[in-house]
Amino acid sequence: GIGGAFQYGLQVSIINSPAEYIKTFIRETWLKRYSSSPSEEMITLMWSFVVSIYSIGGLLGSLSAGYLSVRFGRKKAMLFANIPALLSATLMGLSRLCGSFEMIIAGRLFSGVCGGLALNIHLMYAGECAPRKLRGLITITASTATAVGKFVGFALGLREVLGADALWPVLMAVNALPALFQLLTLPFFPDSPRYLLIDKKDKEGCI
Repeated sequence: GIGGAFQYGLQVSIINSPAEYIKTFIRETWLKRYSSSPSEEMITLMWSFVVSIYSIGGLLGSLSAGYLSVRFGRKKAMLFANIPALLSATLMGLSRLCGSFEMIIAGRLFSGVCGGLALNIHLMYAGECAPRKLRGLITITASTATAVGKFVGFALGLREVLGADALWPVLMAVNALPALFQLLTLPFFPDSPRYLLIDKKDKEGCI
């Protein structure tokens, strides 16, 4: 769940607290770049891109989740979802240093791809690996992971933690931590029995 539904919950909630700081960053960057102050409509448009492009990334991730989970297996597809997560963390974490608000938009797109992939594949992987008696209980933990992710995102966004003006790039890059954790732990997990039997025709491996 840490690399699955948790990522989705984290990214949904984490964008709220640094909103004003990011708008100020867009305004300052625009002024330096074009030597003119942007209109409030332009600031609102750029901020809308930052927020909404996550859904576009989520759509792309969701659409590719089925293919990746069949082509590479649930476990490898979950590991693959960490690539856009780390890419998004790098882009958003370095955006202020590079003076580019476009990096935040691109980072949000990649984090959306990660969320779309991770949320869908997590449900498949957990459900298929769970014993039959516990399948419902284990699958529903995806909702718990999402809720925990949202809570952690809100907690990290507090001004006393990472919600300060100087630390918002760190806050935006914090999704790298669950991605790294999953990269270190998930390779030790088994593959989905259903994938091994139906997609790989590996009956012995499934048993």
